[in-house]
Amino acid sequence: MKLKALISMLLAGSLAAACGIYSFTGTSIQPDVNTITIPYVEYRALRVNPALSNQMTEALQEKFRRLTRLEQVDVDGDLELVCEITGYDVKATAVTADELASQNRLTVTVKVNFTNNKYPEDNVENKSFSAYEDFDATLTLDSVEGGLCESIVDKLVEDIFNATVAQW
Repeated sequence: MKLKALISMLLAGSLAAACGIYSFTGTSIQPDVNTITIPYVEYRALRVNPALSNQMTEALQEKFRRLTRLEQVDVDGDLELVCEITGYDVKATAVTADELASQNRLTVTVKVNFTNNKYPEDNVENKSFSAYEDFDATLTLDSVEGGLCESIVDKLVEDIFNATVAQW
C-alpha cells in the first residue's frame, strides 16, 4: 500500500513539473515564458556603499540562473526585474544605562518593479523589500559592513525571488 502511494505521489509530481507550471525549485513560471532581463541595480540611497549595487545585481542574476530555466537577456525579456536600492541606514537598536548605543542595525531597502510581459496579472509594481543585520556598537560599520551586506543581500534576493517567480 505504501509503495502504491509513493508511486502515485511521484507520478503526480512529475506531471506537475512536466506541464511547466510548477517546478521543484518552487517557481511557477508559465511554459511559454523563456527569458528574463535583470538590469544593473541602481543605487539611490543617501548613504553610499559603492559595492552594493554590483553585489545585489550579481546575486539576483545568479539566483535566477540557478533556480529557473530562464535565459537571461539584456533587453526585452519575457520577464523584467528592475530594482533600485532606496535605503541604506544605520540606527541604534539597543541602548545601555549610560544612554550609549550597545547594538546597531544596518538596514537596506530595495524597490522592485517586476514585469511579466506575457502575463501582466503577475506584475509587481513599486514593492519595497527591507532586510537588516544587527552588530555590536563597539565595532565600526567599516569593519563589519562586508559580512553584513552579504547576509542582507541574501535575504533580499530570497524575498524578491519568492515575490516574483515563486509568488509566495
